[in-house]
Amino acid sequence: MTDLTGKTAVITGSARGIGRAIALRYASLGANIVVNYSADEDRARATAAEIERLGAQAITVQADVSVVADINRLFGAATARFGQLDIVVANAGVELIGIDFVDITEAQFDRLFAINTKGTFFALQAAARHVVDKGRIIYVGSSTTTVPVPGEGLYGSSKTAPRYAVQVLAQELADRGVTVNSILPTAIEGAGVFTEPDPAHPVRQFVARPGRIGRRMGTVDDVADAAEYLVSELAAWVSGQSLLVSGGALQ
Repeated sequence: MTDLTGKTAVITGSARGIGRAIALRYASLGANIVVNYSADEDRARATAAEIERLGAQAITVQADVSVVADINRLFGAATARFGQLDIVVANAGVELIGIDFVDITEAQFDRLFAINTKGTFFALQAAARHVVDKGRIIYVGSSTTTVPVPGEGLYGSSKTAPRYAVQVLAQELADRGVTVNSILPTAIEGAGVFTEPDPAHPVRQFVARPGRIGRRMGTVDDVADAAEYLVSELAAWVSGQSLLVSGGALQ
């Protein structure tokens, strides 16, 4: 079993969904958690309370990752409270799918690239500056970056650039023993546009086709499993990689 006792993890966008699941998993393994949220303070506090019930320490920090000053404040608050940072998960993002390329607006482009691309880029940069030697950095991307999908041109594009940044950063931090990897989840129940159940959503029919284990959507715990592996000693020599969490399907 992975032991994270005494370690501290910063997880952006961890008040709900995938970020929350990773936060709770790391807390169950002994890590202190910095819960980041943009707007939903109530959910962030609820997540922190659950972390503390698991026996770990937690703080909540409001920060909009599309604002670099907020990212710097997030990492400043984390180091002020816990001292050193061992794990950073760049998870915060916004999902917008089902839009034809010709219908994408400038406002939609600006919003997704501000959060998914700019926000992740500078979160990774802050992680590189603050994480300890032999620390772990993880980017939570999307399976849409592996196979082009109609209607997901904007979302997939905004999630692609950080994958490249991860591969560069993995090489630049190698001498410090820091691993940098991506997790690329498929459609996940309880996260993104699937945070609230929608039995009629067409993606449910898409994932039920042959080629996917269980013919089901992914779960937040499936992603947390991958996130646990990447911070474990088993993954100490795994860096610059993209782990597709899709039940065997290509996307």
